[in-house]
Amino acid sequence: MKKVLIAYASRTGNTKKMADFIAEGVRMAGKDVEIKKISELKNEKAIEGYDAYVFGSPTYHRDMTQGMKTFLFLGQKLDMQGKVAGAFGSYTHSGDAPAIILDTMQYVFKMDVVELGSFNLKEDVLPTPSGTRACQDYGRAIGEKLGD
Repeated sequence: MKKVLIAYASRTGNTKKMADFIAEGVRMAGKDVEIKKISELKNEKAIEGYDAYVFGSPTYHRDMTQGMKTFLFLGQKLDMQGKVAGAFGSYTHSGDAPAIILDTMQYVFKMDVVELGSFNLKEDVLPTPSGTRACQDYGRAIGEKLGD
């Protein structure tokens, strides 16, 4: 079974909730998924062996968290070229972090990004049924891009 790693940074818990809902969507597509906080992933060996990678960070001051920036350097040490990629995050004022992360995955790591692009969700939409569904749909799109 194809495996997906969802690695995230979360300060208030909203991005973690998104990770959980995205994982549900990946499972709906029939794929195995692991969810990890980026602080748990200490070296490139901890992130190797997956068929798809989905990285999440909230947006603070129009940027991703410093922890996510540091984490992306691990990805640079691992050959992820051609692997399926997605990026997500929560925000209150601007939703810039997911697009920056996905650009790194696409142009630096040479990954195969999901057709939906990056996914950001305003924090007040997350607890609604449409917010949950949007996260699940994003996860399902990742799983479906992996194929059989």
